[in-house]
Amino acid sequence: MSHLLLAADSVKLNTGNTAWVLTSAALVLLMTPGLAFFYGGMVRSKSVLNMLMLNFICIAVVGVIWAIYGFSLAFGSSHLGGFIGGSHELFGLGNPDVLSGFWSSAGVPIVVFAMFQLMFAIITPALISGAVADRTKFWGWTIFIAIWVTVVYLPVANWVFGTGWILNKLHAEDFAGGTAVHTNAGAAGLALAIVMGKRVGWRKDPMKPHNVPFVLLGASLLWFGWYGFNAGSEGAADNIAGLAFTTTTVATCAGVLGWLLVEQLRDGKPTTVGAASGAVAGLVAITPACAFVSPLGGIAIGLIAGALCAMAVGLKYRFGFDDSLDVVGVHLVGGVAGTVLIGFFGFDHGAATPGGLQRGLFYGGGIDLLEKQVVAAGSVMLYSFVLTFVIGTVLKRLGAFRVSEEAEVSGIDEAEHAETAYSFSTVLSGGLTGQAAGAAASTSPTTREKVDA
Repeated sequence: MSHLLLAADSVKLNTGNTAWVLTSAALVLLMTPGLAFFYGGMVRSKSVLNMLMLNFICIAVVGVIWAIYGFSLAFGSSHLGGFIGGSHELFGLGNPDVLSGFWSSAGVPIVVFAMFQLMFAIITPALISGAVADRTKFWGWTIFIAIWVTVVYLPVANWVFGTGWILNKLHAEDFAGGTAVHTNAGAAGLALAIVMGKRVGWRKDPMKPHNVPFVLLGASLLWFGWYGFNAGSEGAADNIAGLAFTTTTVATCAGVLGWLLVEQLRDGKPTTVGAASGAVAGLVAITPACAFVSPLGGIAIGLIAGALCAMAVGLKYRFGFDDSLDVVGVHLVGGVAGTVLIGFFGFDHGAATPGGLQRGLFYGGGIDLLEKQVVAAGSVMLYSFVLTFVIGTVLKRLGAFRVSEEAEVSGIDEAEHAETAYSFSTVLSGGLTGQAAGAAASTSPTTREKVDA
């Protein structure tokens, strides 16, 4: 949706729309802890705290950057031919015009919209962390976030959401960030996976999810928060928000089915991790399309994306890059698929864009929209991959990015954070349990040491 910076005397506060955007912002913030659980359950037990922290630190770092200069660069006046934004009154979010002004005719205050968009900026680098799980230094990752958000995310967000060229010159359609968030993060994940190299024992040692319930819990929180992500992107509580909410629901359901069908046919069993991953694949794919397609189009997109992503996650073994938690297979493939499929399923009953309402191939619109979608997805993918590769390479050569082999093998949680997620104890000799074990432990120093180990 196109937004304008409006003075307080030209529009009135709409409390209903404002309440919806505030609620949506909170929902999107919840997605980052949800992602932490989703990723945290999929890593080994010795890496779970590091994984949670790689996600959680994104909230702190990006929140500060966004308030100081991030929102201005992403949504300020266009510069360099639509490459980057920037408006002095938006720096620091403290100008009286900002605090009293509105971001659109929908009557939503600028600061409310700024906080809503902040949550997108937070979760995008968090998504990348799954590609380098089990081997990343915490402070090196923190530095990476600050640099990456500044030189990659902010320009791309300006292209897709703000005053930049994809929205305002190319007129590609991306309602809630399929390119700015998922294609962007997926391409960055591919670059970092290549730069960081493979985990010790990759393809030799079992690296199975240590807590499958965490994975399903995380996927459920993501699904819940995604309603704010997609429906909240309308910036108003209206019929378009309702359409986005509906297509998000049915596409996610179809994504689960698409993934599980592939698992059944390929592996003979549907899995819990597959169901969770299929839901995320459907959510990723419908994000750019949620207000530009019908509910039936949403089902088709979710089903296609679920199947495609399920098949794509194995590509890392064929091409030899260690994308730990399948960021490339789900977010890059799903993000590109959802963006491009608008060119087929787009219809002109959804949200308006600066380019006007456009139809896809299946609705008689010709190939024009499809070409725009391909250019948008390809441009973001190339830009993100190249710059991320450069940033990651520099940090790695400085020794700031990858933990030592010893730390990786013994446990990155203790090496990086001096703590562990779980306290494991050895089995007591003699098979004592319950009160008998407690009594033995209280009287035998040797046994107590075993229990505390």
